[in-house]
Amino acid sequence: GLGYAERPTLFFEFHGTEAGVAEQIESVKAISDDFGGADFAWASKPEDRSKLWQARHDAHYANMQLRPGAKAWPTDVCVPISKLTECIVDTRKDIDELRLIGPIVGHVGDGNFHVGLVIDPNDEDEMARVREMGDRLIARTLAVGGTCTGEHGVGQGKIKYMYAEHGEAMSVMRQVKRALDPDNLMNPGKVLDMN
Repeated sequence: GLGYAERPTLFFEFHGTEAGVAEQIESVKAISDDFGGADFAWASKPEDRSKLWQARHDAHYANMQLRPGAKAWPTDVCVPISKLTECIVDTRKDIDELRLIGPIVGHVGDGNFHVGLVIDPNDEDEMARVREMGDRLIARTLAVGGTCTGEHGVGQGKIKYMYAEHGEAMSVMRQVKRALDPDNLMNPGKVLDMN
């Protein structure tokens, strides 16, 4: 309901002096124009900035409207910025090839991006495709020197990837966990496999 065009969108936030910010805006607008960007808009008042950012803040809820009644399956990764475009493009191909619904949003300035899969957890075939997409995403991320999670955390779902990412360091992490939490009371079953 914000009236934005339905297409890939970049949001920038600039900080500095008034003159410095104006210069940054003009530079980014010129680059955007050179690459076919459109509808470049900016705001300096806090309330106007909040309105511009509203689409990013509401992305999860907008995703859910793509498939009413479905469940969210959010995931994220973080890759070196030099590999970000390649990783996002290949992830988009995987989502499409696997016939999934999964908009992508990210903090592209730090290489972190999120895939907001919208799924039916009761559909076994779809869940197999979701797991395959996740496996491909993490393998691609690790292959370019990234990390399996940038913001959402490891939780339970990414434990198996931690070994591929950190190798033998996981043994040290287990020893530290046992020393600080011998009864495994703090977040049991998350981040580390204690078996």
